Amino acid sequence: MRCLLDTCTFLWLNLEPTRLSARAREIIAHEGNVLWLSAASAWEISAKHRTGQLLLPVEPLEYVPSRRAANGIVSLRFREEDALQITKLPALHKDPFDRMLICQAISRGLTIVTPDSRIRQYPVLTIW
Repeated sequence: MRCLLDTCTFLWLNLEPTRLSARAREIIAHEGNVLWLSAASAWEISAKHRTGQLLLPVEPLEYVPSRRAANGIVSLRFREEDALQITKLPALHKDPFDRMLICQAISRGLTIVTPDSRIRQYPVLTIW
């Protein structure tokens, strides 16, 4: 399975693993699955850290790549083809980072690992 981790899923995996569902832990642990972390998530983490909304043990510049590599997660660039998927999305909520992840999942045929019920309202596969 090809899975895109929601930003909170990535953070919980590394900071609060007990917050992950049993299914999310199973998906993440399965060696046959390919796990992705979007550049949009790296942006969100960095932005929230800078404003003090997110505390990390080290700066995002070090934290994101090191935790991604430690968990065998691949970095996913945000492409023009991803961005253009926005025209297909209903305006269910305004979180631009969530909408970027949804666009990437649609464009690339990925399943999003997320607890966010708002994301599940969109035409995208999700697991939690």
